[in-house]
Amino acid sequence: MKFRSFLVFVFTSLSFIVAQAQEVAEQGLDERINEAFTPISNAWQSIVLHNFPGSAAVFGQPVPTIIILLVLGASFFTIYFGFINVRKFPLSINVVRGKYDDVDDHSGQEPVNVNVVDGDLVDTIKDEGHDGEVSHFQALATAVSGTVGNGNIAGVALAIALGGPGATFWMILCGLIGMSTKFVECTLGVQYREIGEDGTVYGGPMYYLTKGLKDKGFVTLGKILAGLFAFLCIGASFGGGNAAQSNQAAQEIASYFGMTGGNARTIIGIIMMVFVGIIIIGGIKRIASVTEKIVPFMALMYILACIYILGVNFTLIDDAFAAIFTQAFTPQAGLGGLFGVLIVGFQRAAFSNEAGAGSASIAHSAVKTKFAASEGLVALLEPFIDTVVICTMTALVIIIFNAGSAEFVYGGDGTGAVIIDGQPLVGAGITSAAFSKYIPFAAGFLTIAVVLFAVSTMISWSYYGAQSWMYLFGKSKGSEYSYKILFLIFVVIGAAGDMSSVWGFSDAMILALVFPNMIGLFFLFPVVKRELNRYLEAIGSKNK
Repeated sequence: MKFRSFLVFVFTSLSFIVAQAQEVAEQGLDERINEAFTPISNAWQSIVLHNFPGSAAVFGQPVPTIIILLVLGASFFTIYFGFINVRKFPLSINVVRGKYDDVDDHSGQEPVNVNVVDGDLVDTIKDEGHDGEVSHFQALATAVSGTVGNGNIAGVALAIALGGPGATFWMILCGLIGMSTKFVECTLGVQYREIGEDGTVYGGPMYYLTKGLKDKGFVTLGKILAGLFAFLCIGASFGGGNAAQSNQAAQEIASYFGMTGGNARTIIGIIMMVFVGIIIIGGIKRIASVTEKIVPFMALMYILACIYILGVNFTLIDDAFAAIFTQAFTPQAGLGGLFGVLIVGFQRAAFSNEAGAGSASIAHSAVKTKFAASEGLVALLEPFIDTVVICTMTALVIIIFNAGSAEFVYGGDGTGAVIIDGQPLVGAGITSAAFSKYIPFAAGFLTIAVVLFAVSTMISWSYYGAQSWMYLFGKSKGSEYSYKILFLIFVVIGAAGDMSSVWGFSDAMILALVFPNMIGLFFLFPVVKRELNRYLEAIGSKNK
């Protein structure tokens, strides 16, 4: 009864907010929220994206410390593990397709509940097998459906609008070396996970930072880094996992339906808040289950649409690739040269595949396996599918769209906004314009895709954030609900906010996770090496 009373209170409150939205229309609610949020976004960006001392003298322009850490870390893991992203790519595919399931069986192990966390369905993150076990293929398919979303649609368009075709090259490179980082962090996520008395799995950087560094003799450092990561992950769930998603969804809905009123996006945000709230607060399993089934379908449809557009423009693909490679080193856009394009490419790729941020390991930790490295090998494929394949397809569509009639100028005013047919477009709007040129119904299709991807991502990130929140404040209902209410407020803030401030804040929050996570990875990578060797010996493929 208490739980039902709480739901009645929450949704009565939400209904009141919706009713009051129109009454405050004349106050310019969008502008007021944006004015309050922009200074916070700018302040946080200045902290996280601070420039590495002396980088201007070395590289010709300032380079954020976080980008250097991300690149060096991913490069180190790629080299240390012998280019595992290339060398073990066939093995990863074999693991996913179940070739070594007989070695990685779970006989004799206690069953692990990977579907329900405190009453909420987590099917957007993990799938359930016939016996309640999660196969490697199911884990990969569901994780990819969670990462494929607005980062691939809006993020890629933003990168190209700012950095030109050359930004695509650096996105691809970041995806390739990010495969090694993803392998390391997801292996550690499984290795140091915890299982509650009710069978619920808790995992992620919070746990491998505390337990792993404790094993290394750095108890205090591990606790500090784990607490910092949990705090930042909560912020990232509010930003990249929420505000940026609702921002693009609201932009697309308002544009498609021609809603130009001052508070249109705020009202859209409130409606999305109610819908997401039904799922994450009420634990409405049927709605979450339907969403989890629709999103992979939409992702497949999106990929097929890209393939169609590239097919009808087959003769222009080589020119598009030529532009990607040449302008990666001789950039056309006015971003201050090579490193300006590199930075925007790496930022967008990191936002899309989250390699180095550690967030994906929270979900992968729940997979049943006797060998932690087996799940690391599965996770290795995510950045390849998400960034190297899907982001590149989106980029090719946009570059081809802009090649013939020069629909917009790369770089523009430096905000990512471009003028197409007299209309200022940002992010997903650019991708929508490119698709609409070749597919008549593309505008409506992309609007639906953006909204579904946004909702799916918000559900997944609400789980990440809730796990981090409960790590800091305890695993209680009160703790869980307080987080979820805050999470829902950011749905509205993101929808009403300015594109540049929302994405700037979101970038900074997700990239901030790299600091504590990467420090932990540098301490614990020998553990990953040990687990990899143990798994390779078990499957008899060490010398492959």
